[in-house]
Amino acid sequence: MLQIDNFINGSFKAASSGRRFDKRSPVDNKIIASIAEASAADVDEAVKAARAALHGEWGSMSQETRVGLLYEVADEITRRFDDFVAAEMEDTGQPEHVMKHVFIPRGAANFKVFADVIKNVPTESFMTDTPDGRGALNYGLRVPKGVIGVISPWNAPFLLMTWKVGPALACGNTVLVKPSEETPFTAALLGEVMNKVGIPAGVYNVLNGFGPNSAGEFITSHPGVDAITFTGETRTGSAIMKAASEGTRDVSFEMGGKNAGIVFADADFDAAVDGIFRSAFLNTGQVCLGTERVYVERPIFDKFVTALKAKAESVKFGRPTDAGVNYGPLISREHQNKVLSYYNKAVEEGATVVTGGGVPQMEGELAEGNFVQPTIWTGLPETAAVVKEEIFGPCCHISPFDTEEEVVAKANDTEYGLSTTIWTTNLNRAHRVTARIDVGISWVNSWFLRDLRTAFGGTKQSGIGREGGVHSLEFYTELRNVCIKL
Repeated sequence: MLQIDNFINGSFKAASSGRRFDKRSPVDNKIIASIAEASAADVDEAVKAARAALHGEWGSMSQETRVGLLYEVADEITRRFDDFVAAEMEDTGQPEHVMKHVFIPRGAANFKVFADVIKNVPTESFMTDTPDGRGALNYGLRVPKGVIGVISPWNAPFLLMTWKVGPALACGNTVLVKPSEETPFTAALLGEVMNKVGIPAGVYNVLNGFGPNSAGEFITSHPGVDAITFTGETRTGSAIMKAASEGTRDVSFEMGGKNAGIVFADADFDAAVDGIFRSAFLNTGQVCLGTERVYVERPIFDKFVTALKAKAESVKFGRPTDAGVNYGPLISREHQNKVLSYYNKAVEEGATVVTGGGVPQMEGELAEGNFVQPTIWTGLPETAAVVKEEIFGPCCHISPFDTEEEVVAKANDTEYGLSTTIWTTNLNRAHRVTARIDVGISWVNSWFLRDLRTAFGGTKQSGIGREGGVHSLEFYTELRNVCIKL
């Protein structure tokens, strides 16, 4: 049985309370690891180690040296690429090609991208007139914010954790990482990398556990944590915001979404079908940026539904490393039950089930896995639960539309505002529609295409703040002004 301990002050340690919990495989529901559940005392020890590092070797390190170490972190991840791929597949059950081509390479890249940002982004400076005519020089100075609590999700655990840890460390902060209890493997593996390349003890800490009355609550309520960054569901974000209000600590949230995909009749049809298929079904639909609402212009509606149905029915389920497998399970039995409850609710509300709606026939040990079918519905009103509420599974509802005004109104009729994907060959329309959709990121004729230098985040109930490129510096540093009288 694999034993995963907390990583505190450069060492792997069992929980001081002795408490542990089981980690099950999403593929066959077997117990594959025992995880140490961090206590309040463990969190306190990690906070003290992180603060000591801030005032010690890490805090006094030159930017050039720190940037060099982060490059070494990325290189060591790449050297141990197969280990990270294997760990992420064990955690999530998702196919090997997704890990090799997206999640692990992007995770490594996060360290180099943000190391480059901190090297190359200037601060402001102004010459200021004064009454005596001598003037003054004002300039900006960026300093680390301090100890950052990083609460990361299970759907793309390594990628989304390093998306926060990379810029936090580049800016000179130290971190306490609380990975999801469902996916602890790569966060622990990164601890080995940190030690290998010489990141000082206390800079990177990992505390495993759950939310309430566990590691999540202990981190977010600890007064020694200076800021909290979180990716996950909106309900959890609200609880973290309440905890962060004690001490008026800064927060950055990327939360839920009920994202719309819009396909106009003039779109490149095959590209649009492929794009919507990816956005609705990649990672078994467990993507915050995924598309659960699809609006297709009426002249191509029937043709589009038929084409998307064919692609959804062509997936091959199985273990991540099995030949030809391109579709994995949901993360847990609990999440499988949640998604299936929405599948049943859609039928109760009168949906036409175009395809899917249940559990695929699996054989042997895989019959115990958390698999569900990619599912497409039509025929529901905009008020239906599966059209309004985030499901976070491989499903979408497709509706026809007739006018641009109509589809913009429908796309915006949600409490969320994370992303949208729009398919059209009309450039004027692309600019016009994207400007009117109330989301943090709009893709045109693409989806999940990211330049890590650009702003990323949501509006409304989908988040607070922006990350990416220079925008991450706004959260992970404090900007001071220095005024020198000449």
